[in-house]
Amino acid sequence: MKKIMINGGKTLSGTINISGAKNSVVALIPAAILTDGVVKIYNTPHLTDTENLRRIIELLGGQIEFGRGELKIDGKNVKNCVIPADLSNQLRASYYFMGALLGRFRRVDIYFPGGCKIGARPIDLHLKAFKKMGATIVRDGDKYTLVAERLHGAKIYLDVASVGATVNILLAASLASGETIIENAAKEPEIINIVSLLNNMGARISGAGTDKIVIIGVDKLHGATIETIPDRIEAGTYMMIGALVGHDFKVDNLIPEHLDTLISKMRDMGVDFKLDHDSIVLNRVDQFEPVDIKTLVYPGFPTDLGQPMAVLLTQANGSSKFVETIYERRGGHFPELVKMGADIEFTNTKAKFKGPSKLKGCDVSASDLRAGAALIIAGLLAEGTTKISNIEHILRGYEDLVEKLSSVGADIKIVEEN
Repeated sequence: MKKIMINGGKTLSGTINISGAKNSVVALIPAAILTDGVVKIYNTPHLTDTENLRRIIELLGGQIEFGRGELKIDGKNVKNCVIPADLSNQLRASYYFMGALLGRFRRVDIYFPGGCKIGARPIDLHLKAFKKMGATIVRDGDKYTLVAERLHGAKIYLDVASVGATVNILLAASLASGETIIENAAKEPEIINIVSLLNNMGARISGAGTDKIVIIGVDKLHGATIETIPDRIEAGTYMMIGALVGHDFKVDNLIPEHLDTLISKMRDMGVDFKLDHDSIVLNRVDQFEPVDIKTLVYPGFPTDLGQPMAVLLTQANGSSKFVETIYERRGGHFPELVKMGADIEFTNTKAKFKGPSKLKGCDVSASDLRAGAALIIAGLLAEGTTKISNIEHILRGYEDLVEKLSSVGADIKIVEEN
């Protein structure tokens, strides 16, 4: 079994370069098969999620090349076939092939998607939207078959501003007949990135970044290029590391506007940082002020940064409160942090922190991707050795994590243990 081992308590100095956004590229790749042309995606991170998407593209007959951050997808020979459970279960984003294949072929056969077990994460909003657009849906256990003899535009209101549902509608609607309107659409930066690719391919989409997106369907899309935006969640994770153990610790290649809420909370806590137009330099301080955090859809505090933020809250001088509003089972990191010495009263969605807490290294387990990121931060801060198991979760979302942290002075490595 592979584990990440950290000898904590080191001061980290140097520069971390942020990779392309996982949450963008996992939608950009399925979007590429909407055309029989060639799509190039620059600044693509090498992650287990991108590798699994690559396997699905190849299963469908697409040609895919990946090297030095450039992903090239040729969709000329893509065909519609069943995406089996052993592939779809590897990652949540496999469900984007629903919208892509329905748009191009008017049919898709796929098994229920996988991903982190952080809550129910139903796909009801996706299916409801596809039905409004003319699709018939048949479910056989975990297998879904969607067929649309005529895929047409529709006016769709999302009960929740879901990124996944917004993306899936965008993919299908780009090649549907007529006009599709998404109301209460997700506004995340990743949505803008995905719409930029689709428009580069010849789609007619307006309103990305607002709560109302309008798509005018076209008959055909063509090849195009796009650059993946910097990963704001990766950037935020490293910013917290810099705040806790950094000295002239620079996080480079970020977009500050994508991290406004985190930067605001860090300012309230008294974090020592200097912000530039595309970078931030952080230095650890002796004392942090307590703050309250409530995760919300963008532009609120990101749910994906709630777990890493928990480690910073353990070091605040006083009482901090945390509320998770997006996923009902995102508290897997709390008991592990308590094992390390944190003073936390918690349920799955709420926590009260009393700090500062002195953390000590021990054996812990990552319950999901962002819980794993929290344990990495805690291990870097803690006294002694921390060993983290279930690291496959972490490697899904952080490119070259061990290499990047080692380059700034962390004592961290992947080890093989029984």
